[in-house]
Amino acid sequence: MEWSPVSQRIWDMKYRFKSAPGASAAAIPDADLEATWWRVARALAAPERDPELWAGRFHEALSGFKFLPAGRVIAGAGTGRTVTLFNCFVMGTIADDMSGIFENLREAALTMQQGGGIGHDFSSLRPQGAPVVGVGADASGPLSFMDVWDSMCRTIMSAGSRRGAMMATLRCDHPDIEAFVDAKRDPKRLRMFNVSVLVTDAFMKAVEADADWPLVFGGRTFRTVKAKALWERIMRATYDVAEPGVIFIDRVNRRNNLRYCETIQATNPCGEQPLPPYGACLLGSINLAALVKAPFTPGAALDDEALERLVPLAVRMLDNVIDVSRFPLPQQEKEAKAKRRIGLGVTGLADALIFCGVRYGSPEAVRLTREWLGAVQRLSYMASADIAAEKGSFPLYDRGKYLAGETIKALPEEARTAIGRYGIRNALLNSIAPTGTISLLADNVSSGIEPVFAFSYVRHVLQPDGSKREESVDDYAFRVWREMKGNEAPPPDVFVDAQTLAPADHLAMQAAAQDHVDSSISKTINLPRDISFEAFKGVYEEAYAQNCKGCTTYRPNDVTGAVLEVKPAETEKPVPTVAPPRDSDVVYLAPPLDRPEELPGRTYKIKWPGSDHAIYITVNDVVQEGRRRPFEIFINSKNMEHYAWTVALTRMISAVFRRGGDVSFVVEELKAVFDPRGGQWMGGRYVPSLLAAIGGVIERHLIEIGFLAPTESPRLIDAIEERMRLATGARDGAPAPGAGGGSDTSMGQCPQCGAAALTHQEGCDVCLNCGYSRCG
Repeated sequence: MEWSPVSQRIWDMKYRFKSAPGASAAAIPDADLEATWWRVARALAAPERDPELWAGRFHEALSGFKFLPAGRVIAGAGTGRTVTLFNCFVMGTIADDMSGIFENLREAALTMQQGGGIGHDFSSLRPQGAPVVGVGADASGPLSFMDVWDSMCRTIMSAGSRRGAMMATLRCDHPDIEAFVDAKRDPKRLRMFNVSVLVTDAFMKAVEADADWPLVFGGRTFRTVKAKALWERIMRATYDVAEPGVIFIDRVNRRNNLRYCETIQATNPCGEQPLPPYGACLLGSINLAALVKAPFTPGAALDDEALERLVPLAVRMLDNVIDVSRFPLPQQEKEAKAKRRIGLGVTGLADALIFCGVRYGSPEAVRLTREWLGAVQRLSYMASADIAAEKGSFPLYDRGKYLAGETIKALPEEARTAIGRYGIRNALLNSIAPTGTISLLADNVSSGIEPVFAFSYVRHVLQPDGSKREESVDDYAFRVWREMKGNEAPPPDVFVDAQTLAPADHLAMQAAAQDHVDSSISKTINLPRDISFEAFKGVYEEAYAQNCKGCTTYRPNDVTGAVLEVKPAETEKPVPTVAPPRDSDVVYLAPPLDRPEELPGRTYKIKWPGSDHAIYITVNDVVQEGRRRPFEIFINSKNMEHYAWTVALTRMISAVFRRGGDVSFVVEELKAVFDPRGGQWMGGRYVPSLLAAIGGVIERHLIEIGFLAPTESPRLIDAIEERMRLATGARDGAPAPGAGGGSDTSMGQCPQCGAAALTHQEGCDVCLNCGYSRCG
């Protein structure tokens, strides 16, 4: 079966090494995928006594997508680039002072610059309103500093044209926990973060007992809430906007092989790696789908012998990454080499089950998951013990304390015996990572232990320039079925996707996997939009009952977007009379209009209250079949604060106008924009933002040239105006007292206290209610 086009594009765009500034002069660009595998194999074999021998063995493991190192390794190994081969880090503990906070911010920026995702625990920062001794001020709280991290992350393009990813955690007993839980209800806030609550066993017991729950910092109880009410608040936020996630932190620490020398309070961005301060982990996955013999036959089964050969090679490769990788910070290198943590997991589980004729989430699927992942875990620990006999155990290995660990005591006897005899090279070995992109590289096998999202779908791919492109993708198992069976319909009881599974199916698979994973699991439980809140909450409570280390769900909502989208089946395809013009990969519904040398148009002047300069809006029209229609727009002002966004708006609206068709939606979209600082009264009418005012000008022009029929003002604007009249006592369309005519005495909404008391004085916005000043 041919390597799919989407996989080839992923390789070429993300993982193929091409000569570029910053690369080693000795590094040879990848001519094809085989060259990529040889580059990685040779780079990871460098620490061995016989590099050529091991390079050949490593190449065999990589060929056919049997073992998939994480993307950072594939993209960076052997290139000489100044990047890290580690996917993820947890940063150091944030000191509760200004110097420590911004030093940690600097370290985070340096880490992301080299391509590492990062996790932070913000529980060490004092809550909002707590006194700052020595400066006579109150603390702004951890969320305000999370906003600073969020802004920093937006400006850092990490290695491989990949935006930085971050995780923020906060303890369930921190005084600012309620604000943290609700933070992402704001669709514009903390977009660069995943957020999770660190939930303790004591809190879950308090929830069950409906007991009081103290919110504490620095030994001081700031206030007390009902545990059940806080749990409901966490669940309600997650139900509405898909975050925060939940990490059962006591369970994470209790089962940690290294609990005798570290404490964990944070995870990497996707949650599969709970790590201590400056902890680092590299990731790799055994592709189970590539190891199934005789798929879609009665004899289909996992090739146990192939797995036994493959896992020791994968462990050795990942162990060598620790020695050949760069590290953004010396603290990260010290931590990684002291414990030699790796995260070997699996991908393609769902496709492997389909090949064996087993339904995902069924009792047989649970049994096979335990069997397969149990084998990976056993082989991983025995391989690490063998490497320890050759190269030595990790430096912080303590035989007695290590063997007493909960996870180690649950290993098969032969693995425990090998560790007791030889020690162990790697403190922790297993993790189930999200493998979305490398699974696409591997001919689109199912990701990690997730079910197949959809057997055919449209993927929205972020491009280096920030744009997105759509591409159709078929699941690997589905493609193999068609190759073998032609048009025969696949069995519906086996080909199940994430949209049709019950929450219990997801949980059963996650719990089965967690029993054989010493770190954690990146797993999302997809839930229908119409699931009841009580049923939704029950998913998290059952995850805790089934000994999972965390829980993350996704329920479609209006705030969180989706990367993948299932297109509904088309019942009828219209046949176009004229093929649409095509330019590269962009398909236009209509060709853009050519610009005549002269165009009729009009210029409008608006004065936004609070601004020192007027804005001039010019709309030019084109005449088609005797009718004027908008063609382009120019927005100008002496106020340089508006320059960048007005230029962007000019270009985008003009591009829409030139495509033709019904462009009245431009007016509707602009007039619906709210300014969080509050709108203004203009001409006896409340306008929610400057953009809405511009939308009103465009609407007026379109009505004047006959492109739009005269209509009453949109209901949305009327509703806002009515609310403002009721709030201020204005009647009969008159502006509220003190808010007329666009003078500088008009009141906006204060971003700090929310009062309609924001004025423009001495060149700055000042609130007459709380004293807030935009200028500091």
